[in-house]
Amino acid sequence: MFNSISGEVTYKDELRIFLQTGGLEWEISTSRISSSLFPEEGEKARAFVYLHHREDQLRLYGFATLDERDIFLDLLRVQGIGPRQALKILSGIEFNSLVEALEAEDLETLASLPGLGRKTAQKILLKLKGKLTVSLPKTASVGEELIEALAGMGFDRRVAANAVKSSLKEFRDSTLSKEDLERELFKKAIALASSRESRA
Repeated sequence: MFNSISGEVTYKDELRIFLQTGGLEWEISTSRISSSLFPEEGEKARAFVYLHHREDQLRLYGFATLDERDIFLDLLRVQGIGPRQALKILSGIEFNSLVEALEAEDLETLASLPGLGRKTAQKILLKLKGKLTVSLPKTASVGEELIEALAGMGFDRRVAANAVKSSLKEFRDSTLSKEDLERELFKKAIALASSRESRA
């Protein structure tokens, strides 16, 4: 029904983002990881969404990247895991690390995530091992992964490539951990790409 919603960020916290589109303001539940990637209030953003409906409730869930939405939907295929628990899982681990843990059958990592115990972690492994909608590029560099992520968010590929190149230069001497560095590179590249597209 919906693929994505684009608009101005009017509010965000660790688990929600509000997007203003025309006369509508959408409340979208999101993961902590995606929230950190969305821009600040007053800036434009695009959220890849999923509408969850029950008899007594409609709720929008949204993510900064298609890959995170895809793995969210994969998690919903596991019996006993609903949208809220899937968000808890995605709030506790980077997308790449979760895919790696599933591919490596790393039960300990999965069982340590918020809202998961060994039993549920085993169910996830049994259901999703080798059956994920998304997978990690085997040989792609961090830069290539970032370009693909930005392109997946709707940015022009040339704009995305230039933004990633500039971001890599800025963080060339960084001492951050791999996961923190990738997160900061992504945030910087999104800001640069947004700025360049707005001037185009």
